[in-house]
Amino acid sequence: MEKKKVAVPLVCHGHSRPVVDLFYSPITPDGFFLISASKDSTPMLRNGETGDWIGTFEGHKGAVWSSCLDTNALRAASASADFSAKLWNALTGDELHSFEHKHIVRACAFSEDTHHLLTGGMEKILRIFDLNRLDAAPREVDNSPGSIRTVAWLQSDQTILSSCTDTNGVRLWDLRSGKIVQILETKSPVTSAEVSCDGRYITTADGSTVKFWDSNHFGLVKSYDMPCNVESASLEPKNGNKFIAGGEDMWVHVFDFHTGEELGCNKGHHGPVHCVRFAPGGESYASGSEDGTIRIWQTSSVTPEESDPVPGNAPNPKVKAVADEVYRKLQSLQVGKEGNTVERG
Repeated sequence: MEKKKVAVPLVCHGHSRPVVDLFYSPITPDGFFLISASKDSTPMLRNGETGDWIGTFEGHKGAVWSSCLDTNALRAASASADFSAKLWNALTGDELHSFEHKHIVRACAFSEDTHHLLTGGMEKILRIFDLNRLDAAPREVDNSPGSIRTVAWLQSDQTILSSCTDTNGVRLWDLRSGKIVQILETKSPVTSAEVSCDGRYITTADGSTVKFWDSNHFGLVKSYDMPCNVESASLEPKNGNKFIAGGEDMWVHVFDFHTGEELGCNKGHHGPVHCVRFAPGGESYASGSEDGTIRIWQTSSVTPEESDPVPGNAPNPKVKAVADEVYRKLQSLQVGKEGNTVERG
């Protein structure tokens, strides 16, 4: 009888509290990287391919709700309950600047050209900071109907989107006019919004539904009912033929994009799944959970005998990211073991 294939993830330990956000960098000459946000107040940077810990960003005094990397993975940003968003040097772990807010910051995103940082949170104000003039006052867009949960850039930084914690739908602002140009209607508040790598689709999760929207004309392309309430969804970036979703049932589900058929179900987390994201090449995807772990799953399942599961591979989260350690890690990525280097696509 044919042995049923079971997905064996790489398990990344290190966070001491729930993991609430994950973000993959694009592929760079040094490979690609994964940054995680956690309620333990310390974002962590990892090798996106292996899950190996590279560094911990220390400085926040409250839960970190969102974290991201710029296009070249040279800088990181984080949004925190300590009323600040911080800009970091991703090579050394040093804090470059702290953008002070008047309430909890829930979301942050680098513009595609890397010159601006977008933030949003409990103040119901979208702020755009100029990263070439760190002390300059931000541009503010303040007609959000509720506390901001997610933010993203699209259409070559001409449009920004946001969703709210307690209000349905996604709002899209034209930055030239500063006005809302479209509202993507949903039946529940949107907990996850992702713009696809090729810029074609916006993927949203609301309640027990995952939707795909045309990011140029904002029409609804697909809508699928999920087996449970889902908190996050992500579209496979290379071929766009499958997507993943995770939520309250603690599993990471894989679906066919065209039909909505469930292709796989990965079990292993011991708490609700708060975030899922595909790696930039589509060969793997990561999930973060209430249980404090990150799991990296290969897109094609393998039997346990074929896989070498990596045990918890992160050191103590209190260890500070210092330049020597990070440069050593990046050098090892550049030289790389045979078969581990990632070429720019």
